[in-house]
Amino acid sequence: MKAEEINKLYFGDVDKPVRTLDRRDFIKKLGGGLIIVFSLSSLAFKSSKEDDHDKRSDDASDLNAYLRIREDGKVDCLTGKIEMGQGIITSLAQVLSEELEIPLEDINMVMGDTDLCPYDAGTWGSLTTRFFDPLLRAAAAEAKVELILLAAKELKVDADKLQTKDGFVVVKSDSKKRISYSDLTKGKKIVKTVSTAPVLKKPSEFRTIGKPIISTDAINKVTGKAKYSADIQLPGMLYASIKRPPAHGATIKTINTIRANEYEGATVIHEGELVAVLHENPLIAEEAAVKIKAEYDIPESKADDKTIFEHVLKTAGFWKNTEEKGDADKAFESAQFKFDRSYYDGYKAHASIETHTATATFEGDKLVMWVSTQTPFGTRKDVAETLKMPIEKVHIKQIFIGGGFGGKIYNQQAIECAQLAKLSGKPVQVAWTRREEFMYDMFRPAAVMKIKSGVNKEGKISAWNYSIYGAGPRGTQDFYNVADLKTGIWGNPDHPFGTGAWRAPGNNSTTFARESHIDIMANEIGMDPVEFRLKNIVDDQIKAAVNLACKTFGYKSAKTGKNRGCGMAIGLDAGTIVVLIAEVEVNPSNGKVTPLRMVCAQDMGQVVNPHGATVQTEGGLTMGLGYALWEDIEFNWGEVKTRNFDTYEITKFTTTPPIECVFTDDMETPPQGGGEPAIITVGGAIANAVFHASGARVNQMPITPERILNSLE
Repeated sequence: MKAEEINKLYFGDVDKPVRTLDRRDFIKKLGGGLIIVFSLSSLAFKSSKEDDHDKRSDDASDLNAYLRIREDGKVDCLTGKIEMGQGIITSLAQVLSEELEIPLEDINMVMGDTDLCPYDAGTWGSLTTRFFDPLLRAAAAEAKVELILLAAKELKVDADKLQTKDGFVVVKSDSKKRISYSDLTKGKKIVKTVSTAPVLKKPSEFRTIGKPIISTDAINKVTGKAKYSADIQLPGMLYASIKRPPAHGATIKTINTIRANEYEGATVIHEGELVAVLHENPLIAEEAAVKIKAEYDIPESKADDKTIFEHVLKTAGFWKNTEEKGDADKAFESAQFKFDRSYYDGYKAHASIETHTATATFEGDKLVMWVSTQTPFGTRKDVAETLKMPIEKVHIKQIFIGGGFGGKIYNQQAIECAQLAKLSGKPVQVAWTRREEFMYDMFRPAAVMKIKSGVNKEGKISAWNYSIYGAGPRGTQDFYNVADLKTGIWGNPDHPFGTGAWRAPGNNSTTFARESHIDIMANEIGMDPVEFRLKNIVDDQIKAAVNLACKTFGYKSAKTGKNRGCGMAIGLDAGTIVVLIAEVEVNPSNGKVTPLRMVCAQDMGQVVNPHGATVQTEGGLTMGLGYALWEDIEFNWGEVKTRNFDTYEITKFTTTPPIECVFTDDMETPPQGGGEPAIITVGGAIANAVFHASGARVNQMPITPERILNSLE
């Protein structure tokens, strides 16, 4: 990704930066100590064209975070990123600990607080480790240089004769001569900006990076001490129960709130399409809301879960080439073996354990909120615009998020909560029920993928024409070395409800299609699917990851026994190479799939925290089993019928097989994404394993028993 693309991704139009905070005013709020300011745009992605932009030191786009070494020697890292279970509260502290030479427990991560932290567009896309990690290391290295210069004056020793260790600056030749960071910063306020890349530690010098560390928030989470939005209890707070329409796009025709008003202590609010009951007891609020009678105008159905793919194909608008080499159409016509297949993927819910929640209160003319959101600054902007308030009068406070997966980029619950707090004049909490969560979740979009390919008798792919409807191009770049290739997307099909980012957006669907198709071609020409892949891949890093997966798995052939099979899928996401081998058993009488084993090899460059990388991979693979085998949404246009876990099956403990995660040893390479990549390969690996176990080629996810039996027939 180019520098200007990264800047736009984080900051929008760099010629019109988002002014959310004056840096000088912000620094005035901080106490004493050594403060390091660092900027994503000016340090990590600097180019000659961006020099003018880099000099605008008071623009919000010129800063991403602050590093502050306090007067007591502790360190604050203030960043607009948030922690939602992906583990950056630990891994970011880990790189800071490494470069600054301080104990991990001395670091305080202040994350996503819009009054305390500088602007950040949001936490998504596996961007944090790839792009923020190098910045934080650079800031820590800059701080270390400054501390050594301060110590040189205090100790009257040349700077090159000093080193840092465990929160002290020490004379190299005499470790008894030392001075603590707290003594160096006490009574001072020093502000430095990282403008050039400082010298960082070499991997051979690492003491913390690369070491497995259990999440620093783990104890608080398992003991219940960690605070989420629904845990916030305020004096006089009212719980909201919102009257919901039966379908997306429905509007109120008539409404009767008389019976709801009969509940003692209930406040009934009707403002446009927003209808809610507020009460100090959430159960009474819910009971009263049920008593509200309403009639709605419901849009006519255009499609349901059985006909949605036809609708997607029919309504997809523009065509956009995303990759083209040679002449794919001509190569297809002349291919020795031709393949023309379509693949389908239905809507998927994020189904995070914590539903969308927000708690709000007015403190004078300022609105203070705790929101389960991946985009606290975007939430602040949405709320301010809705309530027609100055943006600086809205404060989104730091809070843990109980899972997001892209679903908490969107902030409907926060807007509802802010509106109700303003209309009622009381503190309010909106916590969506599971039924509301399923109704208003921004689903992973339904998608159709069409692939026309050609192969010669030697097993080389000679043509590849890939058309994508409903999913984006993420992860579709060619790594099979096809000379004649065309890939593109058909944009903006009509969906019955909101769709959006879902853990590696689009890549789950497109990788399922591509890797299923690769296996189909290999099987048709009688070649082992792993051999076929290696024959067409020229990238040594991808080959190494394939070989690592095969060695770890003990792969010898695609067939492993009666009704048992294993399948491979390869994917690229967030700079990381993923190779997954899955083994399954298929019951030929009822089509039931039992996952038996999963081995995942990844090349994600430098692995900052192997423990964190492992649990993220395990989580992704476990979640991936759900979309591959069970998760599906039943609907009739805007009416979502799947509304809870009794009809939306996710992976259970009993259906989770043993998982083994291995990583290539690549500590010299910058770290890449770890939160999303592994999940993209699950659909393809499971589909291929099912085929090798039973002969059933299922081209639609989830790969249900019914679809397996239909394929066998």
